[in-house]
Amino acid sequence: MFSAILYYILIFPISRLPLWLIYLIADVFYFVLRTVFPYRKKVIIQNLQRSFPDKKPKEIHFLLIKFYRHLADLLAEGIKNMSISQKELSKRLVVENPDILEQLYNKGKSVILVAGHYNNWEWMITSQNQLFPHQAIGIGKPLSNGFWDKKLNELRGRYGMIIAHAKNFKEILEGQKTNPVSVLVLTDQSPVDSRKSYWMSFLHQPTPVLFGAEMMAFTYDFPVVYYTMKKEKRGYYRVTLQTITEYPKITSWGEITEAHTRLLENDILNAPEYWLWSHKRWKRAVPEDLEALKNQQKTDFEKKFEGA
Repeated sequence: MFSAILYYILIFPISRLPLWLIYLIADVFYFVLRTVFPYRKKVIIQNLQRSFPDKKPKEIHFLLIKFYRHLADLLAEGIKNMSISQKELSKRLVVENPDILEQLYNKGKSVILVAGHYNNWEWMITSQNQLFPHQAIGIGKPLSNGFWDKKLNELRGRYGMIIAHAKNFKEILEGQKTNPVSVLVLTDQSPVDSRKSYWMSFLHQPTPVLFGAEMMAFTYDFPVVYYTMKKEKRGYYRVTLQTITEYPKITSWGEITEAHTRLLENDILNAPEYWLWSHKRWKRAVPEDLEALKNQQKTDFEKKFEGA
């Protein structure tokens, strides 16, 4: 009940304001983050120190401040996302090379669109069905709060995106048999099970990576395309597409996962402040039998798709 009241009485009415005015509220929030309530400061600094071991304390603090600036803008843009029009979104989020997906669509190929929580992923979710010819499908994890889970999925899907999760994805895909789809997967969450993850070095530390995108690519023979989002100025973004593989079944185990994770890493190294440093990305312990685990994963994967 409280969540519904908060949404209808406060958050949604604010979302109807012009974005420049919401940014003024975000400026106040940024000041609070810097001086009064440093949100998850310990987690952010620890993540930054581990990822940039050569940076001095002053440089780490500078990145913290820049991240707080970005986080405040994300809040403003996230609130605006609840009521932003398609017309305004199309001005604020532009794809530099949409022909990559258009060509795959013309071949009748569905695709897996991979990225991380970098820059404004919510605007991408909301506008994906308008940006590309494929029917957009987003795979997400249900929220624990029932009201927000239903409301956010409803808002994310209002321009055509179909929201799916692990349990109903096959059913949704079955319903789109004759229609090429683009399945959006944000791959940088911390996996639930470290023993079912793909382990690799990422930002100077051993990191478990979700293997779902690669497994899906092999299972359905979907090409994999990575997108990077660059912030051109406040409230304006440019998306660039890059094909990882059009033919996943000719790749080796781990090749796709390594590729999209390295591309995300490169984006982060180029502009660190735009990644979501406040989430506990490295909370899983490295398995003691890591090499044996990786060998077994590789064997099981190759056996599963032998002759595919």
